[in-house]
Amino acid sequence: MRGLTIVVAGPDPDRFRAALTMACAAAALGGRTRVYLHEQAVTLLTATGSAPAGLPDLAELRAVASDSGVELIACQTGLALAGVSATRADVAAGGMIDLLATLSDDRLVTL
Repeated sequence: MRGLTIVVAGPDPDRFRAALTMACAAAALGGRTRVYLHEQAVTLLTATGSAPAGLPDLAELRAVASDSGVELIACQTGLALAGVSATRADVAAGGMIDLLATLSDDRLVTL
């Protein structure tokens, strides 16, 4: 299966939820899966977000994604601007150039 790279372009928790859900589904099918939080979207790393009844909140969904093998990448510039640290075990710091250079034959989705 081809990989999937998802770029979350803004700090909208609903888009982040959709990205994590899509990433978990792709990972379950066996493909390499990455979610890149661009600039202001890195603030979602600290969001828990409410969830509809019966669904996991953002923190729980991030944990499911991590357990599923989804790679979560935070924009280095966005981290610096937001004063957020990527020292968490489930988050790597990275940039758009590296993301695109390592895209290979991944499908690219922007939310």
